[in-house]
Amino acid sequence: MPGSTSTARMNAAPISSDLKPLPPRTLAEVRDQVAQEIAVQMVNKAELLDVKIDDAGFLKQIAQTIKECCLQDFLFAVYTTGPPIDSSANFVFLCGSAEDYVQRAVLLTTSKFIGRVLGVRNEPAYTSFISVKDVGYTSYDESALWDVVRKSAQPPIDPLIPPPGSRGIEKILSDARAKLQRLKSTEAYEELCEPEVGAPTFLVDIRPADQRDEEGGINGALVIERNVLEWRFDPRSHSRLNIADRYDLRIIVFCSDGDSSSLAAYSLQQLGLLNATDIIGGYRAWRDAGLPVDIPIRTTRSVSSLPGQSSDGDHIGRYNGTFTIYTQEQAVHT
Repeated sequence: MPGSTSTARMNAAPISSDLKPLPPRTLAEVRDQVAQEIAVQMVNKAELLDVKIDDAGFLKQIAQTIKECCLQDFLFAVYTTGPPIDSSANFVFLCGSAEDYVQRAVLLTTSKFIGRVLGVRNEPAYTSFISVKDVGYTSYDESALWDVVRKSAQPPIDPLIPPPGSRGIEKILSDARAKLQRLKSTEAYEELCEPEVGAPTFLVDIRPADQRDEEGGINGALVIERNVLEWRFDPRSHSRLNIADRYDLRIIVFCSDGDSSSLAAYSLQQLGLLNATDIIGGYRAWRDAGLPVDIPIRTTRSVSSLPGQSSDGDHIGRYNGTFTIYTQEQAVHT
């Protein structure tokens, strides 16, 4: 039939008279609910949520909820964007399951935002609060914070397990000595005393000044401390000595006990100075073998009383700006 209509009747349950309208919620309760929803989404998806947050206290609520949701190791970075309301900077809030995670994240964040960090405040329960100017305005900021989280959350390396390819110092020393034709102290002395040699030969003392002052020295040795050795003997260096103008130099290096001298001599060989070597046992072996040494006398004199040579024939050396009397002694073999 034209214009016909139909109706449907629905049966609805009667409303109980015991139901009452929900009480109005406070702003704090609403904020807490929203913080929980944001935190749950972050934990479940572990992704960046485009949520406008400009309240530092609200960030703490989110961080607390994250902690309640996570059962295992975690690290989250939550940050504000847009113009700050009550401060001169935005905020990066870091929360994690361990203090190491958070502290690593703090250090990396301050390094990546050099010149923009206004302050860092550590909070209880493995959280930290960082004030950063204009965070979130560029794509760099987002990538940088992702990098902070990924690197900081990596488990720490066991310090007792050496990295692949690394060598202990004893292995490094052994490998270096395998490249050297090391000399006994007496062999070095005899070589230095030869009237004719195939190439210029130099005895080089690489000990620091305090060891030279304490132990004495070898008269005629070049004093070149270890930290500048390569620059002084590399013929290609602008800081080289005038004598370092050829690669066939015979350089005999010594230290106090013969360990660092081996590494130094090998380093010179790598520069192309293939005749470089060192003394087994160092200065102490030289001294114990009865070879000539300059032994400092523990006596000081005023500058006016030092005419350049003492009355008994001892020569004067100047170490570290102060004058010290040295006497040349020939140790006695026993």
